[in-house]
Amino acid sequence: MTTRVQPSPGDVLWTPPPDARRRSEVGRYLDWLQAERGLAFDGYHDLHRWSVDDLEGFWGSLWDFFEIRAHAPYERVLASDAMPGAVWFPGAQLNYAAHAVGRDEDVNEIAVLARSQTRDPFDLTFGELRDQVARARAGLQRLGVGPGDRVVAYLPNIPETLVAFLATASLGAIWATCASEFGPRSVLDRLGQLEPKVLLAIAGYRFGERHVDRREQVAAVRAGLHSLEHVVHVPYAGGPDDALPDTVSWDELLAEPGPLEFDPVPFAHPLYVLFSSGTTGLPKAIVHGHGGILLEHCKNLGLCFDIKQGDRLLWFTTTAWMMWNALVSNLVLRASIVMIDGNPGYPDLSYQWQLAEETRATFMGLSPAFTMSCRKDGLEPGRRFDLSAIRTVCEAGSPLPPEGYVWLYDQLGPDLFLNVGSGGTDVCSGLLSGYAILPVYAGEITAPCLGVDAAAFDLDGNPVVDELGELVIRRPMPSMPVGFWNDPDGSRYSAAYFEHYPGVWRHGDWILFTERGSCVITGRSDATLNRGGVRLGTSELYGVVEELDEVLDSLVVHLEQTDDLLLFVVLREGIELDDALRSRIADALRTSLSPRHRPDEIVAVPAIPRTMTGKKLELPVKRIIGGAPVSEVASRDALVDPAALEPFVAYAGERTGRAS
Repeated sequence: MTTRVQPSPGDVLWTPPPDARRRSEVGRYLDWLQAERGLAFDGYHDLHRWSVDDLEGFWGSLWDFFEIRAHAPYERVLASDAMPGAVWFPGAQLNYAAHAVGRDEDVNEIAVLARSQTRDPFDLTFGELRDQVARARAGLQRLGVGPGDRVVAYLPNIPETLVAFLATASLGAIWATCASEFGPRSVLDRLGQLEPKVLLAIAGYRFGERHVDRREQVAAVRAGLHSLEHVVHVPYAGGPDDALPDTVSWDELLAEPGPLEFDPVPFAHPLYVLFSSGTTGLPKAIVHGHGGILLEHCKNLGLCFDIKQGDRLLWFTTTAWMMWNALVSNLVLRASIVMIDGNPGYPDLSYQWQLAEETRATFMGLSPAFTMSCRKDGLEPGRRFDLSAIRTVCEAGSPLPPEGYVWLYDQLGPDLFLNVGSGGTDVCSGLLSGYAILPVYAGEITAPCLGVDAAAFDLDGNPVVDELGELVIRRPMPSMPVGFWNDPDGSRYSAAYFEHYPGVWRHGDWILFTERGSCVITGRSDATLNRGGVRLGTSELYGVVEELDEVLDSLVVHLEQTDDLLLFVVLREGIELDDALRSRIADALRTSLSPRHRPDEIVAVPAIPRTMTGKKLELPVKRIIGGAPVSEVASRDALVDPAALEPFVAYAGERTGRAS
């Protein structure tokens, strides 16, 4: 497999085949609009313009196209388009879970492929999923769970978590979850806000070769949730230690059959609560509704990701990331999902590719950090594994450098549909994406998603093109949060998104839109570097530094008071950060980017602090270096490596000593 010449940003790497419109879901939607609504569009960009100009026409058409089943019809699509405060589909009564268990003709089709490092693999059909959801629903009812009650989980990405979620939603109760690796403080900071009635938990799991005992952590969480009436133990690790005292067993919960029923709820009735990263202060408890998530995920997964009945989606995620919620929603489109639990890099980076071969996944989701690590380590999954079933690869979570695009095409072939996107927990979906009828440009996201009126604003609130600005959304979306938990007047919700530009959603990303409508995200706007009046995205710097063979990871902060640019690097084992390597790094940044990107100081650290979802802690590190105590800027329990902050604390002390 030969490696092609490295592209320039914006080079076309893939062009839709001639039959793309006929074969794709967005093409089917275009044909449906013409046949059912008498609307004809020349292509994607005309369709997108209509989707944000005529919100009622667009979202109403999706309701019909995806055959949303309601117990009571809606009175109109959009009763108020105020932001915040939009009112979608008033009068509608429906239930998300009713759409996620397949149809009667699907009962023998595979719904879930469970792959874990803790127990043997197994599959669930839609029929088996239906039976377990009905039993779990009956079990929760016996525990007194009803509409509006909170059921929370301290569980990994396993089928029991899915079953408990759908059973909870079927009752109109409200779901929330924390990944099993979270520490008690992080769990209580999140789930404690909700005052839950029921907690589901495991006693332990395997992470690669290592057994992780969570009994002590579960006991601490249980003691801190004073509203709890019941704890359900989900057996997982096996053996005599796989037990939690004074609990209802999972088998007890599912012991009695029950009817497969779904309580109708209003469109905006809370479905689940997602949480912000919580690196500074108490995590925001973001409430999402049944109807908004159902309709948005149908649109995003169907039209953007091109998921259809019979597809099989593999995307490693924990229950702490909104991708878990998106993964589950593929069942709504009658696709099957691979639920993976364990160490995604064990025994090496090939593990996920091996699973893709084994499960015959047609769609594979990846993080740019994982992709670039595979490339850097010289992995060649396209030669080592049979990945011929993969039609689409999606990348999300952070910007993917152009070299990552090329590596994926080299490995998976020229017919691959590479869909690079961006969104967030705040909308539990994508805002920017590729489409199967649009080209793929190196280093760029192809277009704003349908129904997303995205733009870049300058500091004065003016839209800009071909220059960096704040990513904003100018029209409402159904999956914008119902609100924040315990925010009765909406003040915290309004301050989070609408304070900077009144009536316009400020997302918090720093972005450039091109004349052709594609875009480049360069990092979080609150972590953007501002040197000499020029704003620089952190992802540009990481792309250069982490291409160097000696550097495994990096983090950059800019101290405005002194105009110092500080670069922290994690080096390969056995590599020393000497003056020669410092010069190589600085010269690479100067020549690849600009003299403004040349750091004033380069420091080696053992690890870069990251949240459980892989985000670098740029702002907390900046505050630590500025003298803030760790307890004020980050919750260690919310980090992959709680000790990763210590070198930055030591550096801050050393820097203060130098200045005195």
